[in-house]
Amino acid sequence: MNAFWQTARHRIALAEPRVMGIVNITPDSFSDGGRHADAAAAMRHCERLLAEGAHVLDIGGESTRPGAQAPGLEEERARVLPVLRHALTLGVPVSVDTSRPELMHEALDLGADIVNDVRALQRPGALQVLAAHPAAGVCLMHMQGEPGTMQTAPVYADVVAEVAAFLASRIAAARAAGIDAWRIVVDPGYGFGKTLEHNLELARRQRELLQLDCPLLVGWSRKSALGAITGREVGERLPASVAAALAAVAAGAAIVRVHDVAATVDALRVWRALILPGGTTSFIQSRNSTG
Repeated sequence: MNAFWQTARHRIALAEPRVMGIVNITPDSFSDGGRHADAAAAMRHCERLLAEGAHVLDIGGESTRPGAQAPGLEEERARVLPVLRHALTLGVPVSVDTSRPELMHEALDLGADIVNDVRALQRPGALQVLAAHPAAGVCLMHMQGEPGTMQTAPVYADVVAEVAAFLASRIAAARAAGIDAWRIVVDPGYGFGKTLEHNLELARRQRELLQLDCPLLVGWSRKSALGAITGREVGERLPASVAAALAAVAAGAAIVRVHDVAATVDALRVWRALILPGGTTSFIQSRNSTG
């Protein structure tokens, strides 16, 4: 498996777990919708997440919560691009969370490092956009269905085998389009077209996905499955989110995508100190080794 993730401006070392901070510029995201919906607030949030220790910023203008309706292209552009321009001045890898090839193209031309696509580059033209930017990183995620309907009645015979097969097919499609292996990470898509039982089975068997020979990016932060387990509302899921992030890293995740960066960074620092010689020093140093 690759020891790094190649992105447009940075080669991100993956010997230590990386924390991707979420910047939602939406009025309706399930957890923080509206809190950073204007550009100035989102720019401040980018800076706050970096101060808290984020290694990567992930900027998105489309809510993909269950039942969400997608914004129009121009609305998504207006949300994302001003914040992206600011984030690109902050010296860290910047990801754009979008499925629209038009926005991917514009973001990568501006200098974005990564495209994080919940639809795994399945829309027409998306693979070609990434292939035309020969250093940009990409995250390919599994989702059954579309956000508007994905939680209606998800069904799997074997959720782990089906997620793995889908991700393998998307890795193969990306490679066939000319996207080098070291540019690709994959996300099993916890909460995207999966029941609580599906999510738990996927988590317990997450290490099987390492057979894809591709780094894993995992997002559990504040999700409804954690609410189902704990009985907590979305604003009360910090401990559960941190626990899930640690469990994901213990099961082989290289990157965790989170809202609560400071708490996750601290938890990872303590976890590594307890299990690895020199773990604390190593993790602190890793914050400055993204390339």
